[in-house]
Amino acid sequence: MSLTFFDYASLPVSRWRNGGGETREIACWPVGGEDFGWRASIATIEQNGPFSTFPEVERSITLLAGDGVRLFSAEGHIDHELAQSLQPFSFPGDIALEATLLGGNSQDFNIMTRRGCWRADVCIISGAQPLPVSRAGVVYVVRGDWQIQHEESRRLSHQQGCWWTPMIRGGQLRPLVANSQLIWVDLLSAV
Repeated sequence: MSLTFFDYASLPVSRWRNGGGETREIACWPVGGEDFGWRASIATIEQNGPFSTFPEVERSITLLAGDGVRLFSAEGHIDHELAQSLQPFSFPGDIALEATLLGGNSQDFNIMTRRGCWRADVCIISGAQPLPVSRAGVVYVVRGDWQIQHEESRRLSHQQGCWWTPMIRGGQLRPLVANSQLIWVDLLSAV
């Protein structure tokens, strides 16, 4: 399988049932599966309210834009202000959390992995990277321009990215301009 490219503006939008925001899904693997192994999305939180729980799922959230959000549980297990952009925060999806906006809307990059099936390592990169062999992954450009070389060469700009499954056989990703940054998600199969 090759790379699947996406642009934020063309991702499908789903409003939340509680009316508190919206999600743009990047990818869900396996495609069409009822129980995902991993899922990548971008969410916009528009008002205070409960965070959806996902039993047996690990979550990572990274602030992209806005003032951020405070995530906390009633039992006090988690109390975290997601106020600095591009600082991934990981937590168990089974814990019931409340979200309180720290100002206006908050836009966040999200990764969810099924515990015991997949593991995600989320980081911010600004230099050249080889695409890993036999691993899945997602990249999303937050600043600058990048070139990705796999079976073909393609340029990625702000709010563009791509994802792949473990069947990829390597490639290269490199910044084209100074101060370029992207979110890099390395997905490792646990089975």
